[in-house]
Amino acid sequence: MLNINIDSLIPHREKIKIISGILDIQPTSAISTAVVNSDWPLFDGEAVNSLILIEAIAQTAAIIEGYKRKQRGESGVKGWLVGIKKAEFYEEKIPVNTNLMIMLESKYSFDNYGVVEGTVKTGEKVWATATLQAMRLNDNDQKYF
Repeated sequence: MLNINIDSLIPHREKIKIISGILDIQPTSAISTAVVNSDWPLFDGEAVNSLILIEAIAQTAAIIEGYKRKQRGESGVKGWLVGIKKAEFYEEKIPVNTNLMIMLESKYSFDNYGVVEGTVKTGEKVWATATLQAMRLNDNDQKYF
């Protein structure tokens, strides 16, 4: 496990922050960890709906971008608008206390747009795979909200 302060890289905070550790981080890939718990969104009293794995993949992508920003001496915390290009879920529910490994690879990026592919696993069991696209405002764009 790398000794990196995740809160300095991503804008997510409790209850939506689900990534708990970083195993590896490179400019175009990362491996993060999470442990499913009853405080997570989409918890139904027994398990968590696997749709939350989209958020785990998105947060892992945010870790890469936040890390690159910090390397340039900028603030790591920035928000993104994320869309799902493709997703496959292999189970509907994930039991509480399940250890997850989220593996992410950046496929391509242009300006403030990028596409990533992620896989969420426990050991050899694959819970989900997804291709996400993300956009963010330029640092110089006006804020209207």
